[in-house]
Parts: sequence; structure tokens; C-alpha cells
Amino acid sequence: MASKPHIYIGADHAGFSVKEEVKQQLSADGYEVEDVGAEAFVETDDYPAYAERVAKAVAKNPTSLGLLACGNAEGVCIAANKVHGVRAAIGYSIEAAQTSKNDDNANILCLPGRIETKDSAIEMVRAFLATPFSGAERHERRLKQVEEIEAKDL
Repeated sequence: MASKPHIYIGADHAGFSVKEEVKQQLSADGYEVEDVGAEAFVETDDYPAYAERVAKAVAKNPTSLGLLACGNAEGVCIAANKVHGVRAAIGYSIEAAQTSKNDDNANILCLPGRIETKDSAIEMVRAFLATPFSGAERHERRLKQVEEIEAKDL
């Protein structure tokens, strides 16, 4: 059985409670979870710093995965995807979490803190972590095209 990946997790005030719940559950599941903030609920904090911390940590450690949360998951996803080598995706359902990993080899899952979803955050995270990248030719081809776009912008 493959070892569990190191997990970097971060959130702003709107995703703070989701982050804390997921961190507790994953630790109980035996994952090594590194919380990069926010350390406390601060209603006036901003998501970009936390997204950058998680994204840079994941980019430096390719065997790791990241989890981010903010109000609607969009902001942290946009910010994380600015870091070279990051493939952040939004998880609004178990299926979205699974396909982001299976098809697109996402290395960061972004979760909404304020938007009600059909599935719970921990169910989506567990599905994301349990899903391997398919490695299918069409998925590899598409990821190569994405990497080519990213390389042009360096």
C-alpha cells in the first residue's frame, strides 16, 4: 500500500471552520497535516496569503497535496493556480473531487466555506485523496498542453 501524502492545509476566515474540521478528521485518519494558517479566526483576513503558502509548499514537494478553503473556493483556487506547477481545482461534490484528481491530476483541492454543497467537506477530501490520477493518454496529453501554456508565461 502506498504511503499517505503529506497534506498542506490553509484557509481564510470564511473557510476556517472547514479547515479545522478537515484537519482534525485527516489527522485521525493517519495523515500528516501541516496547517499553514490561519492559526485563528480573524474576520478581516484575506485568502491570498494562505493560498500562496499552500501552493508554494505543494509545488516544492511534488508528492504532497494541498487543501484550501475560503467563502466560495474560487478565490483560493485562482490564487493557488498562479504558482507554477500547481493544479488547483474546486470541490463542490465527491464527483468533482474525484474527477479533478483522476482526469486532471489536481494537487490542491479547494473547498467552499460558505456555499452549501451536496456532499460534506470531509467526504469530498477523502474522495480526492483516495482517487489516483488515471494516467490515461488523453489526460496526459491535456496536462502536457496545460504545461506548455504555463511554460510560455514564465
